[in-house]
Amino acid sequence: MSTDRPWWTPDIHADRRPALLARGRIKNAMRAWFEAQGFIEVETGILQVSPGNEAHLHAFRTRLIGTDLSGRDLYLHTSPEFACKKLLAAGEEKIFTFAPVFRNRERSALHAPEFTMLEWYRAGAPYTAVMDDCAALLKLASEVADNRFVSWRGVTANPRARPEQLSVAEAFARYAGIDLMATTGSDGNDRDALAAAAAEAGIAPRADDDWADIFAKVLTALIEPKLGNGQATLLTRYPASEAPLARPCTDDPRFAERFELYCCGVELANGFGELTDPQLQRARLTAEMERKEERYGERYPIDEDFISALAHMPPASGCAMGFDRVVMLATGATRIDQVLWTPQAHTQ
Repeated sequence: MSTDRPWWTPDIHADRRPALLARGRIKNAMRAWFEAQGFIEVETGILQVSPGNEAHLHAFRTRLIGTDLSGRDLYLHTSPEFACKKLLAAGEEKIFTFAPVFRNRERSALHAPEFTMLEWYRAGAPYTAVMDDCAALLKLASEVADNRFVSWRGVTANPRARPEQLSVAEAFARYAGIDLMATTGSDGNDRDALAAAAAEAGIAPRADDDWADIFAKVLTALIEPKLGNGQATLLTRYPASEAPLARPCTDDPRFAERFELYCCGVELANGFGELTDPQLQRARLTAEMERKEERYGERYPIDEDFISALAHMPPASGCAMGFDRVVMLATGATRIDQVLWTPQAHTQ
């Protein structure tokens, strides 16, 4: 999309319109797919006490003014996750939502400050069930758009093929030559060991980078571009330190029941076997906010209502899919703005 003329310019809109119409068809097909499996569509509130508590996510803050002119801060949510889990605690078992979500400090070909998150949850289901859902939804989107192959920045994949499954440790070994498991421990991760391995792989850590920073740099630079080449990839078993909302793996608590779906090097979805231990969840979210405050000088509140609800939440698995990114790939768009009906204007 041109950056010097607005999206509503008739010729620009005409170029974008086929992808936008495909967006509607894909959404309708996905909605029908969920409803056929007995899911209920829900609508979660956007204004929340806490926008989410991941260290590197940045929210939009607003002010709620009462009739007595008293006020308190609220946030536009970065995900409907907390609200959806409260609905599971309330007794819902299979829910989905197409939620408008908001993330600050994010603007690129793959990022927009306002976008749509397709999020769904299955009570009583293992997290492999939502992995299967991801594969089915990606296949469905490509069928609706009538594209057998998708590509982005020179990487091509068949979205209808069964995704490969690859653990994070396997991916680090395959694409970066790093033994990730040698740097993880039940009593903490070895920052210096990972820093040395990353430097040998060509990623020079900064002196103030911690283990998580180095992990993210290696993942972004050396691994993500290789994922989803030829077929989609389900990247599984994240280090527990990088999955604060996921339950630990039963066979090795250093790792967690977290996965991400990639296609053509693009991250499309992030799913968990959900953590339901209130005390552990509070400790993890508090640690995330301490890290955020140290790094960015700010922190967000913990949603105490969410922590209370966890004690009543059944075992469950859930997933958040970047709906706009799926539409991008399915329609051959190269920027997320091309598949948003009314994208935010770029500003200098």
